[in-house]
Amino acid sequence: MGPLAADGFGPAETTRCWRVPPLDNLYCLAARFETYEFSTHAHDSYGVAVILDGAQSFRWRGTTQLAPAGSLEVMNPGEPHDGRPAGTSFAYRTLYPSVSLMRELAAELSDGRVSEPVFDRTVIHDPPLAKRIAAMHRTLEASSGRLAQESAFVGVMSALLWRHADLKPAARTAGGEGPLVRCLRDYLDAHVTQDVSLADLARIVQRSRYTALRLFRDGTGMTPHAYLLNRRVERARRALASGCSLADTALDFGFFDQSHFTRVFKRFTGLTPGQYRRAGDIVQDLLAGST
Repeated sequence: MGPLAADGFGPAETTRCWRVPPLDNLYCLAARFETYEFSTHAHDSYGVAVILDGAQSFRWRGTTQLAPAGSLEVMNPGEPHDGRPAGTSFAYRTLYPSVSLMRELAAELSDGRVSEPVFDRTVIHDPPLAKRIAAMHRTLEASSGRLAQESAFVGVMSALLWRHADLKPAARTAGGEGPLVRCLRDYLDAHVTQDVSLADLARIVQRSRYTALRLFRDGTGMTPHAYLLNRRVERARRALASGCSLADTALDFGFFDQSHFTRVFKRFTGLTPGQYRRAGDIVQDLLAGST
């Protein structure tokens, strides 16, 4: 057992997820994984996790990273990574604040000089802050009321930004790929639901199929196929959170059937679409109750 309580997670794999409407519909996850491995993926949002128990191993920027109990794991938007237990299992609490939410906090802390904060380290050893993030996460789960949720989030995330993010003017962004890779990304983003071929990508950049594949993989850390699946899952997540049905979402975003949708979705998120959809139902119930 690490320095943080594992919040009653037993030895078996378990997941809980929910959203916090007042914080730009913030997505939160609490889970223990034993054997489950995340495929290489990236998020539109930031990712901030506190490891409660065990340790997680993952690939990030071409290196293998280890996040032990009591540490923080932070991801910039768009950064490819995977994940697996380093040992028998790991338990964590994680949240995915939107770029706009983090921009607002960074602007407040830097007097408007920072457009987007950047983290140069993905594993952060800051035990006091890890405990504060775990406590904040529990507050968000308890639905303690808007003021309690916003106060906990703003206070703790501001400390994370102030202590560990790049808040200098004109901070770097996570991308850095050249114009050809951006062109390929734009094409894939515009054709998420279509059956794109490698020949299509080669034609876009006027290179061979091998060169197009290598350019994209070297520039993004993902193959074009993995990137396309990741974008489909990200859009499916938003659709499910807004109340779309599983069948319609699977059809609308280019999956062969619901079985295929479930397999791919869980590979990238650790949850089934049904589990994620139920979190969206909770949000709708909360919004309905507040009117």
